[in-house]
Amino acid sequence: MEYPSIVHHGGADGVTGSCHRLQISPDHAILIDCGLFQGEDLKGQSSFERHQIEFPIDDVIALVVTHVHIDHIGRLPYLKAAGFKGPIICTPPSARLLPLVIEDALKIGFTRDRRLIGRFLDTVQMHLDPSPYGAWKSLLNDERYKVKVRLQNAGHILGSAYVEIDVEDERASLDNRYVFSGDLGPPDTPLLPDPTPLERADVLVLESTYGDRRHEGRRTRRAQLKEMIYRAQREGGSVVIPAFSIGRTQELLYEIETLLHERQEGEKGERPLIIVDSPLAARFTEVYRDLKPWWDTEAKARLDQGRHPLSFDGLVTVDSHDDHLAMVEHLATTNTWAIVIAASGMATGGRVVNYLKRLLPDPRHTVLFVGYQAEGTPGRQIQRAKSGSEVVLDRESVLVSAYVKSISGFSAHADQQGLVQFVCGAENRIGQIRLVHGSSAAQESLRKHLKR
Repeated sequence: MEYPSIVHHGGADGVTGSCHRLQISPDHAILIDCGLFQGEDLKGQSSFERHQIEFPIDDVIALVVTHVHIDHIGRLPYLKAAGFKGPIICTPPSARLLPLVIEDALKIGFTRDRRLIGRFLDTVQMHLDPSPYGAWKSLLNDERYKVKVRLQNAGHILGSAYVEIDVEDERASLDNRYVFSGDLGPPDTPLLPDPTPLERADVLVLESTYGDRRHEGRRTRRAQLKEMIYRAQREGGSVVIPAFSIGRTQELLYEIETLLHERQEGEKGERPLIIVDSPLAARFTEVYRDLKPWWDTEAKARLDQGRHPLSFDGLVTVDSHDDHLAMVEHLATTNTWAIVIAASGMATGGRVVNYLKRLLPDPRHTVLFVGYQAEGTPGRQIQRAKSGSEVVLDRESVLVSAYVKSISGFSAHADQQGLVQFVCGAENRIGQIRLVHGSSAAQESLRKHLKR
């Protein structure tokens, strides 16, 4: 094997399970992300079987986390169980958010024993090594190799980063930069600064989730969201939005606050009930509020105006399971005008499934998808379902009569144009590009555009 080399332990030919290995020498490697597989990426295996760490870790000197979505860090408990004791390098916001994600993953996949979870989180906390954007951190400095890492803003969720790793091999007189994009966000995302332009890369490992698609602009997607909200009012129903607890939920609240503020300034009348039915999302939103220094200038300006984009009149959070079941029943049996944001984003589990089972058969309601739905997930099945057909949720057949709509403009991923601009906007020519984290069609389409 030639060194350095890149090996993929997930996320190379799918859209989940991201885990990439930069093998610097036979004795030194760096992992970039270590995420869970979802949907078809499970390859028919149980979650426990699929997520076992079957690659060597004795030589791994650090895990670098691009961001805290579960498909990028969800295998951390498995990695620790396999014996990894190195530093976990991430941005300061990610260091605040990561324990919440891992706690939730432990409760779902391992144990609800608070003592065991607490011990594991204490161990993770000890190994977290926050690194601010733009600052170089040395990982290796011996007689042959000098290796340093730097995190740059990726604009995907709060704290997200792309990773630059400089490897200097004095014996071979080489000094190369390896860049791992993680998930890149689009420009003009609520709350977040735009991604930092790329400086240079000898090798770029680039995500391609939306490599074959273009998103609507922010004005268009906001207008579409407004139309879905008012459709529910006209029909006497609700809008159910499956959304990831971190990132998407907070961006949706920001845009909904914008629409309600515009309505208050101009149109008068009834306001919808805004429901966040996810204890985890509520906790993330609290942390997002604490992380205001990392918000973009637009969001900070709203605070200066006395507006609170993540906390406003009409916003209700549902905590207990009993309250959740009562809310589902209330929306199913009344004409309450409501917007429900609930996890999970691909409807693979969580509280949104109960809403879907109860409300999908009723044409008064709207199911709105605002994020990528991977192959093999219930979300993708619902997206493709025709009115009057059935989908399977929790092993039950559910009639689809509700209005189903997808808005790609709310995606936290850059689209084809954004990915091409990230590459073409680099200050220096890029040596080699490896496409990961996308379907074969998305990778092929993006490859053609990049070559052009």
